[in-house]
Amino acid sequence: MEDKPVIVERTFSASAEIIWKAITDKDEMKKWYFDLKEFKPEAGFEFRFLGGKDENNQYLHICKITEVIPGKKLTYSWRFDKYEGISYVTFELIPEGEKTKVRLTHAGLETFRPVNPDFAKHNFQEGWTQIIGTSLKDYLEKAMINN
Repeated sequence: MEDKPVIVERTFSASAEIIWKAITDKDEMKKWYFDLKEFKPEAGFEFRFLGGKDENNQYLHICKITEVIPGKKLTYSWRFDKYEGISYVTFELIPEGEKTKVRLTHAGLETFRPVNPDFAKHNFQEGWTQIIGTSLKDYLEKAMINN
């Protein structure tokens, strides 16, 4: 059986430019994503952050940007400190008239198994659905009101 990636798609009433800033500007990212010490949308740039289901289950995420097409696509590797496995997160921005579709793909999750039950695919599906479908949505609605 082939392992399929987690894919979450949402269409927002925001331009690709506004969404690109949301996914690449560390000051904007901390309003809806993770609080990163540093972030540059440049291939080869490495960033780290803590995250997990709750305060007692935090993991150091180590990520490295592998592809950047400004305003359109951002891909980075995603792995956990002290655990085997590596996966890849891709944000794609697809203009649809006055709106923009965001397609989040998280591939390679099978490389984490069976290392830790917290790394099960359904946890990533739930997490990305919340991050894209609620956190990013709420952030963009506020951004559109302020523009």
